[in-house]
Amino acid sequence: MTRSLQRSGCWSLRQLFASCPERGARGRPAFRMAGLSTLILLLCAAKDAMPSSSHWKPTWPSYRVPVILPQSTLNLDKPQFDAEARLEVVSPCGPACHKSSPLPTYEKVKNYLSYETLYANGSLTETEVGIYILSNGGDGSQGKSRTKRQIYGYDSRFSIFGKDFLLNYPFSTSVKLSTGCTGTLVAEKHVLTAAHCIHDGKSYVKGAQKLRVGFLKPKLKDGSKGANITNSAMPEKMKFQWIRVKRTHVPKGWIKGNANDIGMDYDYALLELKKPHKRKFMKIGVSPPARHLPGGRIHFSGYDNDRPGNLVYRFCDVKDETYDLLYQQCDAQPGASGSGVYVRMWKRQNHKWERKIIGIFSGHQWVDMNGTPQDFNVAVRITPLKYAQICYWIKGNYLDCREG
Repeated sequence: MTRSLQRSGCWSLRQLFASCPERGARGRPAFRMAGLSTLILLLCAAKDAMPSSSHWKPTWPSYRVPVILPQSTLNLDKPQFDAEARLEVVSPCGPACHKSSPLPTYEKVKNYLSYETLYANGSLTETEVGIYILSNGGDGSQGKSRTKRQIYGYDSRFSIFGKDFLLNYPFSTSVKLSTGCTGTLVAEKHVLTAAHCIHDGKSYVKGAQKLRVGFLKPKLKDGSKGANITNSAMPEKMKFQWIRVKRTHVPKGWIKGNANDIGMDYDYALLELKKPHKRKFMKIGVSPPARHLPGGRIHFSGYDNDRPGNLVYRFCDVKDETYDLLYQQCDAQPGASGSGVYVRMWKRQNHKWERKIIGIFSGHQWVDMNGTPQDFNVAVRITPLKYAQICYWIKGNYLDCREG
């Protein structure tokens, strides 16, 4: 595997570090095998990662995306499916906590990006991965209890009514999981969501084996047979049509860490449906730095449990960030977990505006900000490594995953 990758321009990170110049302040090397952050892992691989300052439009940056490939797969015992589904994750570790946490080694990063695959028949496998860098171009960062209502001042959420909106892009990409969370269509048969909607960090949740994904559709009256049944100003009744999930991928970083330490950084999962959904989907992309987001804002839509049956849209400013997380105060309720966080930017290569999923809404955090408790809602960023992993899960070929 390694030889074939080298012939095609892929080098392992271990080999890459040997050729990286050692740079650092105060005599400390910036590149070392022990204690490498995920960001440092990619410093040698990033190319033109920042938007061009001469272009007036907020533009999708280009990245040199690494390659993540399976190395070995083991069969595991069938899980018990005895965990209760959680609709939110609460963690006291805020931006300062994450920024000061020990830097992971190369081996730990590989371990975090290894993954479990759960199949519809209940069988389970664990796959170890290798991480490689393309060397020939092509581009590609519990605490005090509170009420579960995560609303900041005036409730700024918008319920989306009417099939003319619900069935049109981008709102049509939001789907509901049978465990109570939200997901986003990211390919013809794939849904991106939060890992805690499937697995509580120790065990798979009840219903994960028979997991279904719900698509909002008009609730037709008897005899209507799909006709436009109403011209009323009243919101049209909608219902969910469900599709079974064929298999689910969950990174070991979530299973090993849960919401403690590094766990929240890996709170994402990918679902493969048993059949295509036939809707327009939203592509994933590497998350740019918050300062390069249009207006510094993010957007997402989910099925908040305080508005049953309604799709709820919101947008807000990013307040802080780490390499793996975005901290914001978008109004949200349990049930919105797993929503795809997206932005709309200019795609220079295609000469058009394009929305991409750059993160997954995870949950809530209380943060000690200079002695004052501050609460945030948190989204997991799609970093170059996570992009490479999720894209490989979708495509099955790293050559289709070189552009983040």
